[in-house]
Amino acid sequence: MAIDATMVKQLREKTGAGVMDCKRALEEAGGDYAKAEEVLVRKGFDIAKKKSERATAQGRIGTYLHATGKVAALVEVNCESDFVAMNEGFVQFAKDLSMQVAAMNPIALTREDVPKDLVEKEKAFWREKHAGQPADAVDKIIEERLSKFYEEKCLLEQRFIKDETLTIQQLVTAMIAKTGENCRIKRFVRFAIER
Repeated sequence: MAIDATMVKQLREKTGAGVMDCKRALEEAGGDYAKAEEVLVRKGFDIAKKKSERATAQGRIGTYLHATGKVAALVEVNCESDFVAMNEGFVQFAKDLSMQVAAMNPIALTREDVPKDLVEKEKAFWREKHAGQPADAVDKIIEERLSKFYEEKCLLEQRFIKDETLTIQQLVTAMIAKTGENCRIKRFVRFAIER
């Protein structure tokens, strides 16, 4: 199937990928848009791996204030250049991340960042709850519960509130593929008026 400029333009508008990347993806997918998107996602992961060691000295602070004025969040998102930091897509990306933090209240960026005492408390709770069961079964239960705990409490493992088919890590990877630069979440904070 011949790939024309209109097809490339439509895929580019939908994904934000480069013109040549869209053309190659459409060629590889035989003109099928859905398959071409999968090709771009797969290539995005490859790009993210290659760029992960590059310095991220630029960026922006994403902000979100809930309409009630009782919940707010700030997220620092870094990238390689000021050009990308000022890009409309990157600005929205930072805003979406701050909205995620406000809505989902993560306690850490990654599993490694979760305080060890909190992990030990979680393990102790499930060990006590399943006392009397075989040790290997309890260990498996604890492993499953901890995995779920991390998915709920670690920002990079949370499901994106605007598209639950994506994790925040996948969203970051997609931004790396889209901008062609290394991007990372450096830190975040959430404020809430407590009762």
